[in-house]
Amino acid sequence: MPAPPVSPPRVLVFGTGSVGAVYAWILFRAVGPANLYTVCRSNHAVASTAGFTINSTIFGEGLNFKPQVVRTVDEAVSLSGGKPFDYIVVTAKAIHTTPSIPEQLRPAIAPHTTIALIQNGIAIEEPYRTLYPDNPLLSCVVYLPATQTAPAVIVHREIELLHIGTYPSNAPRAHQSAAEPFARLLNAGGGSTELHEDVQPQRWSKLMVNASWNPVCALSRSRDAQFLKSSPPEYSLGLIKSLMTEIASIAQSLGYDNINADTITYQINRAKVRELPGVEPSMLADAKVGARMEVDAIVGNTVRLADERGVHTPLLRAIYALVTALDRSFQRELEKKTQVQVNDKGRLGEQSRI
Repeated sequence: MPAPPVSPPRVLVFGTGSVGAVYAWILFRAVGPANLYTVCRSNHAVASTAGFTINSTIFGEGLNFKPQVVRTVDEAVSLSGGKPFDYIVVTAKAIHTTPSIPEQLRPAIAPHTTIALIQNGIAIEEPYRTLYPDNPLLSCVVYLPATQTAPAVIVHREIELLHIGTYPSNAPRAHQSAAEPFARLLNAGGGSTELHEDVQPQRWSKLMVNASWNPVCALSRSRDAQFLKSSPPEYSLGLIKSLMTEIASIAQSLGYDNINADTITYQINRAKVRELPGVEPSMLADAKVGARMEVDAIVGNTVRLADERGVHTPLLRAIYALVTALDRSFQRELEKKTQVQVNDKGRLGEQSRI
């Protein structure tokens, strides 16, 4: 008797902005619309009615798809009839929330659920490991220049590559074995993956980009190529190289000797060959609309690790102070808007009772 067909895995994508939408498209092709749930916030109204549209130099233009679109994890669990999820893919910004992102995932976590973090920053994994020590945890480093140009409309270009490794690298064998099936799932949807026994060197290499370009571009309101052209190389390029050198020093203090001058040259050259205006880093995209930025995950954690290791990082500390102040200014504006909305609702309520 032939074996019964294997059902596709059930996947929940938490945070379906630019990067999340592209990986939702890849997973959509692998598991189909009935098995893919996406948690959306600001783009929920469009995504839930018209779906997502991807315009990609790699996958194609005008790609429209509509998974199961929800606002919360609780809604996803309810809509799925309480069935467990095989994978939870976290693509939300790594920022502080109340409750925290790991806490918000709890209703969807089953004993076999694999959690995959496709987020920027360094030292971001421990909160998930603390709450879910028995679940496989995958730390993923993504190269995917994508921008949400309108709600649920994504422009993607240049590259799509996901480095995948178990966290920690010495996790139990059963946890380590979860990385390969996840990679195969993404490959089935057209994604590109690389597996690593220890993915942290890749995370440090990407951090060179994130902790240098992201805050500098946000503070200068410039894309990477625009910033390089804004002043003589000894100033613009010199600043980026100096920041990357400090980041490499921290990585080397932790035993990652392959994060060195060659890594800096590679990452610098990726920006130098881009035509104007260049790539828009995520912090710049957030700054343009006054949204919260991943300051602590990207820069703050880097500075804290430097302090713990006794590594001198004066430029990173200065950048951290500046970009933290910018982020706090956005938070104050968001709080003002929220208060105005609350007051307006109160006045409307009073009018309705008159």
